[in-house]
Amino acid sequence: MKGSQKLIDTLNALLADELAAINQYVVHAEMCEDWGYGKLHEKFEKRAITEMKHAEKLIGRILFLGGTPIVTKLSSIHIGSDVPKQIEYDHAAEAGAIKAYNDAITLAAEERDNATRDMLMEILNDEDSHIDELEEMQDQIEQMGLQMFLSTQVD
Repeated sequence: MKGSQKLIDTLNALLADELAAINQYVVHAEMCEDWGYGKLHEKFEKRAITEMKHAEKLIGRILFLGGTPIVTKLSSIHIGSDVPKQIEYDHAAEAGAIKAYNDAITLAAEERDNATRDMLMEILNDEDSHIDELEEMQDQIEQMGLQMFLSTQVD
């Protein structure tokens, strides 16, 4: 099926965001593992894996629409030097993803591509869960203090 080039381009932009997020989250996960925060490592790694699944869905849809997935371009990656910065940067990435997915959903509806719209809505729901988890961690840091929060993240 030949899809709208504008929608294919949008899907490739989302793919660039997902590929960047994977890298950012993997690095954050490994840093947390190195610091001894095993629980944070698991959370960040799980989020990276979810982003990999998003990238896979996007690649599949781009191919279905007759496009070529672009995997050589990544969006900006921001690596936090400590846990609060990591959470801040991950939150910013998720907030950007939510906006981008909402815009893409609107475009897919305008292009009358409801299958793509539905797929994007599924991914958006995951991104909403990710930002919720990050905001929960930010609230815990604020309420408990950083040292107490980090003590709960050790295996």
